Amino acid sequence: MAFDHVGADSRMARCPAGSRRFVALAAILWVAWIATGPARPVVTAAADGQPKAARQYAPDREFDLLHLLLEVTPDFERRTIDGTATLRLQPIARPLRELRLDAIDLDIRSVTATAPIQAWRTTTNQVVVTFAAPLPLGNDHTVTITYDAEPREGLYFRTPAMGYREGETHLFTQGEAIMARHWYPCFDSPNERFTSEIVCRVPEGMAVFANGRLVSRESEAGSGRVAFRWLQDKPHVNYLISLVAGPFRSLEDRYRDIPLAFHVLPSEIDQAADSFRGTREMMAFFEEEIGVPYPWAKYDQICVNDFVAGGMENTSITTLTDGTLFTAATENLQDSEGLVAHELAHQWFGDLVTCKDWSHLWLNEGFATYYETLWRGHRHGRDALLYELLERLRSLTSDPGDTRAIVRRTFRSPDEMFDHLTYPKAGWVLHMLRCQLGDDLYRRCIRTYLERHELGTVVTEDLRAVLEELSGRSWDQFFDQWLYHGGYPELEVGYDWDETQKLARISISQRQPVNNQVLLFRLPLTLRLKNQTTLVDRPVVISRVTEEFQVPLPAAPEIVRIDPDLTVLARVRIDLPLSMVRAQLADQADVIGRLLAVEVLAGRSDRESVDALRQALNEDPFYGVRLEASRALRSIHTTEALEALLASRTQADARVRRQVIEDLGGFYRETAFQALRATLEEEKNPGIQAVALEGVAGFAKPEVGDLLLRFLGSTSYRNVLAEAALRGCRLQDDPALVG
Repeated sequence: MAFDHVGADSRMARCPAGSRRFVALAAILWVAWIATGPARPVVTAAADGQPKAARQYAPDREFDLLHLLLEVTPDFERRTIDGTATLRLQPIARPLRELRLDAIDLDIRSVTATAPIQAWRTTTNQVVVTFAAPLPLGNDHTVTITYDAEPREGLYFRTPAMGYREGETHLFTQGEAIMARHWYPCFDSPNERFTSEIVCRVPEGMAVFANGRLVSRESEAGSGRVAFRWLQDKPHVNYLISLVAGPFRSLEDRYRDIPLAFHVLPSEIDQAADSFRGTREMMAFFEEEIGVPYPWAKYDQICVNDFVAGGMENTSITTLTDGTLFTAATENLQDSEGLVAHELAHQWFGDLVTCKDWSHLWLNEGFATYYETLWRGHRHGRDALLYELLERLRSLTSDPGDTRAIVRRTFRSPDEMFDHLTYPKAGWVLHMLRCQLGDDLYRRCIRTYLERHELGTVVTEDLRAVLEELSGRSWDQFFDQWLYHGGYPELEVGYDWDETQKLARISISQRQPVNNQVLLFRLPLTLRLKNQTTLVDRPVVISRVTEEFQVPLPAAPEIVRIDPDLTVLARVRIDLPLSMVRAQLADQADVIGRLLAVEVLAGRSDRESVDALRQALNEDPFYGVRLEASRALRSIHTTEALEALLASRTQADARVRRQVIEDLGGFYRETAFQALRATLEEEKNPGIQAVALEGVAGFAKPEVGDLLLRFLGSTSYRNVLAEAALRGCRLQDDPALVG
């Protein structure tokens, strides 16, 4: 699942800088859905009086649910549903006297079964069916429940009465983590798999989409309704059930024999092609990279209004926020690549193979996050892959106080597990595994893991067992320090050159606090020493608090790099001479080295450093280095830094161009104001114009008000310019601009 935070990234779907950040960092902004029911933990009090979460485990399975048939008729005006749920099941270990299903705020009208029922009742979070005699083992039994519901969660209506566009009334569902119980009675936990069928009756002119394949579409005489029947004939888990209905328009494609379709509301059809481009190529890449064919009958992607997340990977049908749509005018400031790749990867990781309970959620989300990154590297090159990993590493190592483990059972609601540990940190763990195993063996391990557990549920130890079987190595310590404990290595590196002995001496100390939550790490590292004639990569293993390594060289190195290929999730501090930092910035073979050099030079204000950053901003071959050089010049904030930015406004890459304009807005100088104002007139990209407008709004000049009012009345995609003008009016704090 991908999360959404509007206006910055998008949980992860509305990122103005592109969907690369859809899943990487913004999961930490998830607003937890507090659900009731048997899956909700017991909460006790800690010593400080605050609630303390109990340990959470998968619930018992007293019966095997074989098939679920849902028949739903929505009332769009009342925002209610009339439903019937038919469950075919078998007792597992002993005869079943009482059937308990998760159900919240369902108005149960009747309960029938193929066996005599003694009674049924509802509680605040369940419907309980008591049979006259226990259901015997070895036989299928069917229970049918009819009900009405006005769901608060799980199923959402979007109608004109709610402020949405006329003619685009629709509904959609969202089951993860435990919200399906709000619109049908169910076993709402991921440790049960079953086939499913959905029949939905909607007014003529609407379409219905659900899991699996469309079995029938029949008009019901005299009712003005059409009944769509969808069948998912491979077993999946409850939270992946999906139902979407409305007047959608579609684009169709095909990968091999797999139908692909992209569905949007009529007013957004012109944006669909750009937003979903590349899906076919992604599917081909994932099949080759993962080694397992796409497992479902079709793949639909549907954009809905104000989706509750960025995207949701329901089996064979992903629901997406329409905030991921964009026009060509944005250039490359926004794309849907990251979001589309993340949700598509879930069709293997999370759908084909599903975590047994929420403590192992990283097996879903960490894989989807990492394979999104692998797609970016495949599509845009290795530098793009490394840059994404570096951005995530920087975010993950910015909070040393978070010592929680990725795999943990202490949570109050499953939704607490959807965070930066389960997404980017878990993705980084997979990257470290790949780096230690090598590409080929890693792929073989992942393919075996999926094939062995296909259409089943997994825990973390299932993956470790495959890794050990195929690699011959013990992975106990790796899993212990990275998955069952928290934190990360904080490495302090010292460097010295011994000219008399021609030795580079490198000391490495682990400075992270070591306690019950964070271990002393054991990790492989590469030390790289480089000059005009020599490049030496020295592999070492760090396992103690402080260690020293000596590397003989014919001459002093000009560049010293720790973990040059970015294979370890660690915070590294090294103090090097400025000449080495500048040499690192000039090394065209090392994009991570250049990015780290920019980071160091951002703390310098001498002219030579500013000149080096200006050169990087205008000449570096990778956009990320240029972008960060602009930020560094802003942080230096001298007259020379401003001049460097003013001289760098012409950038072919819109991402860098926008960054330069944003950084010029950080200078309260007349030359900066004139450059921003000129950008408003010259720039065609509304996303960059909006940044310039907010920069102009920071100046107390008479003409600023007129500019803001002019753009306040302008038209642009999603009103980005009017919104920027509004924010600018607030900055001006001028009563004349109010109202």
